[in-house]
Amino acid sequence: MNRRDFVQRSSVLAAGALILPNSLFSFSSNTKSKVRLGFIATGFRGQTHIAEMLKRNDIEIKAIADPDKVMLGKAQQLIEKSTGHKVDEYGNGDYDYRNLLSRNDIDAVFVSSPWEWHLKHGTESMKAGKIVAMEVCGAMDLEDCFEYVRVYEETKVPIMMMENVCYRRDVMAILNMVKSGMFGELIHGQGGYEHDLRGVLFNDGKSAYNSGVEFGEKGFSEAKWRTNHYLNRNGEIYPTHGIGPLSSVFDLNRGNRMVRLQSMSSKARGLNKYVTEHEKGGVNHPNSQIKFKQGDVVTTQIQCANGETLLLTHDTSLQRPYNLGFRVQGTEGIWQDFGWGGATQGHIYFEKRMEHSHRWDNTEEWLKKYDHPLWAKNAAAAENSGHGGMDYFVDNAFIECIKRDIEFPLDVYDLASWYAITPLSEKSIENNGQPQEIPDFTNGAWKKRKPVFGISSDF
Repeated sequence: MNRRDFVQRSSVLAAGALILPNSLFSFSSNTKSKVRLGFIATGFRGQTHIAEMLKRNDIEIKAIADPDKVMLGKAQQLIEKSTGHKVDEYGNGDYDYRNLLSRNDIDAVFVSSPWEWHLKHGTESMKAGKIVAMEVCGAMDLEDCFEYVRVYEETKVPIMMMENVCYRRDVMAILNMVKSGMFGELIHGQGGYEHDLRGVLFNDGKSAYNSGVEFGEKGFSEAKWRTNHYLNRNGEIYPTHGIGPLSSVFDLNRGNRMVRLQSMSSKARGLNKYVTEHEKGGVNHPNSQIKFKQGDVVTTQIQCANGETLLLTHDTSLQRPYNLGFRVQGTEGIWQDFGWGGATQGHIYFEKRMEHSHRWDNTEEWLKKYDHPLWAKNAAAAENSGHGGMDYFVDNAFIECIKRDIEFPLDVYDLASWYAITPLSEKSIENNGQPQEIPDFTNGAWKKRKPVFGISSDF
C-alpha cells in the first residue's frame, strides 16, 4: 500500500464510527452470568481453549465447527467427558461454520483456525453479532487489517486478540516494574518467536509432532497448512508472541504507537537440512529439494512514535532451544530473558540500585518481589492450565470482560497493528529492506487512549 492509498484509507476510517473507550459492548449491554460459546476450528489449539472453558461454571458450550472430522471428534470427546453430553457439530465442509454463526443462542466464538481463515472467521462472526476470541498469527494482506477495524467500527461487536504470552509471569512482573518507574524512561525493546518448529512443520501425516517429513496434503495438523506459509512467504510471519508483550510495556496504541518498520531475511537452509537428515527423509526425498521462501532468521526493526525502537526476531527453522528473546531497556534498568519464562531464566541490571557494579543479577528474586498482582492472586487457579498458566489468564480475561461489559485488554486495534507487521515485513524484504510505514488503525485516538492491560488483579 503506497502513501496515497494509506491517506485515502485513513480518511475512510476517519469518516467511520468513533472508538468507544469505555464500553466495547454497546451493541449488547446486558451483563451475563453465563456466556454461551461456539468454537470455530477444533484442532489442538481449539481443544486447549475448550478444555480451559470446561473448567468454568459461567460458560456453556453450544456448538463446535471444523471440516476436519478427526479434530471435531476429539473436541466432542472432551466436552462429553466433562459435561456428560454432546454439543451440536458443524463439520460439513469449509463453510458449515456459517450455520453455527446463524444461531441465536451463542454470545461469543473462539477462532483457532489456520491463519488464512482468520479474516473470514473473525469478520463474519462480528457481522453475525458474535463476540470473537481471535487466535494469533499475522495478516495475509495489509487490507485485512483495515477490514477487521472497519467491521468492528460498523458493528461494534468486539474482538479480542488472544496473545497468551502477554500474560507470561516474568513478562508481567517486568511490566509491573516498568509501571512503577524502575526502568526509568524506556528506550528499546526486543522479542520474537525463537522456537525450533521443524518437528511441527513436518510429520508422517498421522501424528502431529516429530514423526516424519511430510507437509501439505500429506501432513497432519499444523503441517497440513502452516508449512505452506514457509514455502510461499518470507517475512515476520508470527509477530504477536514478540510484539504483544512489548505492546503492553511500551503502551502501543495507548499513548504510543508503531510508525514504521524495516525487515531483513537470512537465506533458507534449515527445513531442507531437517528433511535430508531425518530417518524418514534423506537426500532423495522430494521435500529435501523444495525451495522454501521463508528465511531461517528474519529480523524486523520498528520505530515508535515516542522515539523508542523495537526488534523482533523470527527463528523457527533451525536447531535451537526455545527462547522468545525478550529485552526491555530504559534509562535506569535493563532485562533480558534466555529461556521459556522461568524465574531464573533471565538477566537484570539496575545501575543505581546495584551501585554501578556493571554486573548482571539473576532475575529470580526480582521477579518474586515484583510479581504482578494478577499472578500473585491467581497463580493457583492457573496452575494446571496450558502454556505454564498463560492460557488461563488470556481465556479468563475474555470471559470476564464479556460478563462485566468492559473493554478487552487486547482489542481490535492491537490485532490490526500486530497482524500488519507480517505483510509489511514481507514487502520490506521484497524491496531490499525498504522501510514501510505502519498505519495508525486508531486514527489518532492512540494519543488519548489509556493503558488497560494488567491494571487489575482480577483478570
